[in-house]
Amino acid sequence: MVDASVAKQLVQAIIDNLPAPVHGRRPVHTIGVGVKGEFVASDVARTYCIAEHFKGPPIPVSMRFSNGLGGLEQHDGWSDVRGMAVRFHLPDGTASDLIATTLGEFFVRNVADFFEFAKVAKLEPYRRRYWLLKIGDFLRLKIPPRNPYPNETVNVDAGALRYADRHRFSQLGIFQVGLIGAPESYARASYHAVHTFWVTAPDGVRRPVRFSWQPVAGVRNIGAEDVSRDKYLFKEIEDRLKRWPARFMLMMTIGEEGDALDDPTKPWPGTRIRIAMGTLTLTEVPEDQEAAGERISFNPCRLAPGIEASNDPILEARRGAYEVSRELRGGCPFRWRPDNADSK
Repeated sequence: MVDASVAKQLVQAIIDNLPAPVHGRRPVHTIGVGVKGEFVASDVARTYCIAEHFKGPPIPVSMRFSNGLGGLEQHDGWSDVRGMAVRFHLPDGTASDLIATTLGEFFVRNVADFFEFAKVAKLEPYRRRYWLLKIGDFLRLKIPPRNPYPNETVNVDAGALRYADRHRFSQLGIFQVGLIGAPESYARASYHAVHTFWVTAPDGVRRPVRFSWQPVAGVRNIGAEDVSRDKYLFKEIEDRLKRWPARFMLMMTIGEEGDALDDPTKPWPGTRIRIAMGTLTLTEVPEDQEAAGERISFNPCRLAPGIEASNDPILEARRGAYEVSRELRGGCPFRWRPDNADSK
């Protein structure tokens, strides 16, 4: 397990690069909305994993959609990584979490990489790049910096691109961040858990897997002309769920020999077997958002028996960092098995 002092340093590195303090709030994915729903496993899910939420009966779910940027300013129309943190409330009073984002791969391999990235990717003044220089970037097969958004004066893009230029492993994740865009709805984006987990089948077979949520409504971004829209995603999901539920399919990709099991920067081949593990149906945006999302302390290592964390060092680091973040904002504690009967 990552040392507690290292976990605090990880969180502090994030806080130090915020545009302004966010006392009592998450330092990243600060802006979010809680949603209620239920998960129903597919018939085949129980043959691959013995975890309680894959056995078939409906499982109540609390989840939180979020924007990736840290800080209290809400810029829904900006290109940004979105988050989807899901808590499965199990029948015995315990819980299992699954945290995913619209980023398909991560941009660092371990804690040392993250600290180096944090030193380089600092907030800097953002200036419009001359069009001839952009052409030069394309000719060198480099992604040029985008133009700043309205009222955008600083960001980390320039430092992140400098880091990617020097570290090949980071390029896929960092380039995805730059091109990811803004979704028409939180319910119209794909979300990826990024890390490898191990699942145990009823016959005792353990398999390395990666999870993702795929929207039944399909993936759709807003147009480039709409980037100045600051606040629309909360109202959109609330209005959508008043008309009809929103649904996601939980897909589980099974790793094979040679696949990266402890490196979230490396994608798995698209030929890997994918299993539809069940359907998440979202039904309402509760009025009490403090209880529905802000007070819930999700953790990617809060896992039901039958699902285990891999040796991915970033996944292990997140376990402690999420707890430090929880303590700073007074969220509900992480309780380890067998006493993780934590509904918040």
